[in-house]
Amino acid sequence: MAADEKSMIIIGAGFAGLAAGIYGRLNGYRTEIYEMHNLPGGLCTSWKRKGYTFDACIHWLVGSSPESSMNSIWQETGIAPGREFVYAGEYCRAEGADGRAIIFHADTDTLEKNLLETAPQDKEPIMDFIRGIRMCSAFDFPSENEPLLTRIRKQIGTFFTFMKYGNEFRKWTKITGEEFASRFSDPLLRQVFREIWIPEFSMVFLFFTFAYLSKRNAGYPIGGSMPMSEALERRYRELGGVIHYNKRVARILTNDGRATGIRLVDGTEYSAGRVISAADGHATLFDMLDGKFLDAGIREQYDTWPVFHSLLFISLGVNRKFDDMPLSVSGLSFPLKEPVIIADRMRDRLPVHIYNQDPTLAPEGKTVVTIMLESDYFYWKKLAEDRSLYVQKKEESASLIIKLLEQRFPGIADQVEVTDVATPLTFERFTGNWKGSFEGWLITPKNSYTIMKPMSQTVPGLKNFYMCGQWVEPGGGLPTSIMSARRLIKMICREDGTKFKAV
Repeated sequence: MAADEKSMIIIGAGFAGLAAGIYGRLNGYRTEIYEMHNLPGGLCTSWKRKGYTFDACIHWLVGSSPESSMNSIWQETGIAPGREFVYAGEYCRAEGADGRAIIFHADTDTLEKNLLETAPQDKEPIMDFIRGIRMCSAFDFPSENEPLLTRIRKQIGTFFTFMKYGNEFRKWTKITGEEFASRFSDPLLRQVFREIWIPEFSMVFLFFTFAYLSKRNAGYPIGGSMPMSEALERRYRELGGVIHYNKRVARILTNDGRATGIRLVDGTEYSAGRVISAADGHATLFDMLDGKFLDAGIREQYDTWPVFHSLLFISLGVNRKFDDMPLSVSGLSFPLKEPVIIADRMRDRLPVHIYNQDPTLAPEGKTVVTIMLESDYFYWKKLAEDRSLYVQKKEESASLIIKLLEQRFPGIADQVEVTDVATPLTFERFTGNWKGSFEGWLITPKNSYTIMKPMSQTVPGLKNFYMCGQWVEPGGGLPTSIMSARRLIKMICREDGTKFKAV
């Protein structure tokens, strides 16, 4: 690629990289994407085993409603057209040893009624939770693609909504899931709130999740992750974009304070007027750029900000329909008869996601079941020093999970036809994600300011270089990856004095 101002090299073909390519092409830039894997999508991915499809990403997609401002972005990038969504009635349910089941309904009114009936003694935190959901439901963000008068009306409405709830909103960004869970006196409800939300994460995002579910704006896309990633790739290629797969970038080339291109691990070099990294943030800054373009703020982020926890991800192909289980966004959890060590830690409950909402993932009459457990990256890294021990622990973990599932689903052990185990090292190997994290930065009270003031997409001392994706958008997720890329190309258009185009 010629190194002129209208040329871009993009590192990574995940959601952010593909979106940067799409918006780059829509605005007349020549773009080429270099991807280390042989598939698009990055973390938004799935894989097939003996007729089953195991999905490592999507549970819900914010913006599934055609009336949503986010839906217009899914239209622009080619994801929304023809996409079929399922809306489950439950976010999740948690069963207790006492026979109770706490159900987190997607509908806010039903959720309120169920929680109050379950634990009337906890009315105060329950109503705080419900009021938080309704606060976030009141926001109706405008879209650039809406008619002018509609956009103005929504902008005014959003302004007055924030004026009304601004103090409450700021308060909840400073409260973590762990702090909120500790307010409950009912032991099962307290435990459930610890399960359904990451302890360090800001509560305001749990409110938004339930607000989107209640407004039917967070549906599950039939087919799961890979069809969406393929749709992004198709949109990009239709616009004339170029992707190079199995091309791992080793270095971002610089000269006199400017990014000039890339060098692959095989030594091949390519030049461009601009370089955009949509790859892992740590690998970009500390490896591809040799740690040469860091300031105190960036160092503090990578030294102190927590990332999404790494996962042990066990997938099962089961010869069972699970017709008796209600459709759920995130599944159920049940108590084990006694605590058990699974991999690196003791567990007393088991979360289970039954994909009975998507018949495309399994042969007729069969179902995919997944179990996602937090698991320490360094535990698996140490194990992998001896490949045989690493493989043995994966097999032991899968066997133990199947045995434990018998406690809740008798007969399932004989119905399991396929098992697959992904560790934090699996995520690292295929996506390059730092510490095997499945997303990027958690939003905590320490960095909650990034909700209102986005992180910089440039680095100090280096021109013509940019970043997009989850490492410059705390909170992670597919929408933020796309919006990060869109925001970046708008910024580049401003630099070049041109009007940004999205269609």
